[in-house]
Amino acid sequence: QVQLVESGGGLVQPGGSLRLVCAASGFTFSNYAMTWVRQAPGKGLEWVSDINSGGSSTFYSDSVKGRFTISRDNAKNTLYLQLNSLKPEDTAVYYCGNPVRRSWGQGTQVTVSS
Repeated sequence: QVQLVESGGGLVQPGGSLRLVCAASGFTFSNYAMTWVRQAPGKGLEWVSDINSGGSSTFYSDSVKGRFTISRDNAKNTLYLQLNSLKPEDTAVYYCGNPVRRSWGQGTQVTVSS
């Protein structure tokens, strides 16, 4: 079955960086576009970024554009999200997902605070 496992979250000061990792299994990873979304405390899900199956096209929400970078390694069945210049409003649980297969990971907490 499809399995997505996120890691790499943590507590970071404003202006800091983190790299989130999503390990995928149970499907042919290289065939699917992948997505990152997040949920801040008390708020709904917010789309963050997409990447196409080959990794050549990426898309970002206005709130993270220029600060976050999505990438993938199809040989390792792994999706990444590099978070730079973090702000307190980036605090959220971050989820990776395969929207076509309607599958999402368990999430990884990112907390940005001094």
